[in-house]
Amino acid sequence: MKSRRAGRVMWIALAVLLIPALLLLGALLLVSPGTPKPFLDAQGRPLTGSISEKSYVKINGIEQGMFIQGRSAHNPVLLYLHGGLPDHFLTDRYSTGLEDIFTVVWWEQRGSGLSYHPDMPPDTLNPEQLVSDTLALTDHLRARFGQDKIYLMGRSGGTFFGIQAAARAPQRYHAYIAVAQISNQLESERLAHRYMLERYKDEGNHKMAKRLEEAPVGDTVPLPDAYLRVRDVAMHELGVGTTRDMNSVFTDMFLASLLHRDYTLGEKIALWRGKLFSGSRLWNTQLSTDLTQKVKRLDIPVYFLHGVHDYTVSYPLAKAYFEHLEAPVKGFYTFKQSAHTPFFEEPDKMRQILRADVLTGTNGLADPQ
Repeated sequence: MKSRRAGRVMWIALAVLLIPALLLLGALLLVSPGTPKPFLDAQGRPLTGSISEKSYVKINGIEQGMFIQGRSAHNPVLLYLHGGLPDHFLTDRYSTGLEDIFTVVWWEQRGSGLSYHPDMPPDTLNPEQLVSDTLALTDHLRARFGQDKIYLMGRSGGTFFGIQAAARAPQRYHAYIAVAQISNQLESERLAHRYMLERYKDEGNHKMAKRLEEAPVGDTVPLPDAYLRVRDVAMHELGVGTTRDMNSVFTDMFLASLLHRDYTLGEKIALWRGKLFSGSRLWNTQLSTDLTQKVKRLDIPVYFLHGVHDYTVSYPLAKAYFEHLEAPVKGFYTFKQSAHTPFFEEPDKMRQILRADVLTGTNGLADPQ
């Protein structure tokens, strides 16, 4: 009798544990069809001439994935280079309108998201390889869409190798567009640490101030683990991280990615596995490289777009880099309501700049010099 009662208790306990887990798994599968929605016309039919797809291309021996979206496949191609984490899923919350102007290629680079492969040799993930991949994908897109040149836009970590690709092969690009351009990232981290410590002290948050005081950035790479553990949390709490209105990496990034319908559930898991896999391998090289000494000139129009509240990548350091960078046409654009991602935070201004200046190769809307 006791053994039967114990058996029933065990099955009840298993049910209590398994049923919520199965319901959660079912819900995640339901919101993970993995197919981008098409653009629709006024009658609700697929828009003629538009493109909305998830595709894969073998680039330098590795199959790599991307989302390609545009209201007209005849528009100029814009190749977008993300930072430490692919951010296409954030377009659910932040509509950019970039697809009205361009055929946008949201490439998920080697080791990240759709391009994460657990068996990929770690030594193939380095900035030089990403520059080579960028140029190879550029040639693929030029051939596929029949365009002699395309536009190249990097954000944050994507600017690190994006500006190097633009410098190496300017003949492939109409212009280089930098959103939160990296320059001297180690100095940027020191400036961010100082700012956040002062902010938390001013706000009376002694717990966070103490954590930062116990985790100085210093002058060496890699950065202390104690600082890395508090960095993103602190930035987002203060509104100087991804966007000004994001205050939690968990809810605003992780949970948002789980709800994005363009990924399958497996691809959502790969998104974060790739983040863990690729993060430090690229990050430490970015920290130890001063781009202001590595790339001093571009032979195409250059546009820097930067949020004044950005402490993930320093606004004043980017501006100083821009002032010394040589190019036939240059424009620096300050986004006063933005932190790290102006095309999410001020999309109307972003589109105005792209149409008026970038597409015409001019800089009439740029900040006064």
